[in-house]
Amino acid sequence: MIQSEVVISDPTGIHARPAAMFVQAAKGFKSRITVRHDGKEADAKSIMSIMAMGIKNECTISLIAEGADETEAIQKLKSLIESNFTEG
Repeated sequence: MIQSEVVISDPTGIHARPAAMFVQAAKGFKSRITVRHDGKEADAKSIMSIMAMGIKNECTISLIAEGADETEAIQKLKSLIESNFTEG
């Protein structure tokens, strides 16, 4: 299991478009990936779960991955967030 924290710097937080990009990226990994914020947890592969968290700009979230490709999953998702969802 790997856990990493990242600060959301997108001015609008994780709304529909960034959430879709995040979930799409997460689905590319076999590992179980969880997002933790403000005492709540969400399945990173579920857009409804991610949207329901209401993650705003300057929030710190935890990314937790467990599985065969956990390191790559955390690196990719963290990079996507840090790029303000501009990576392809």
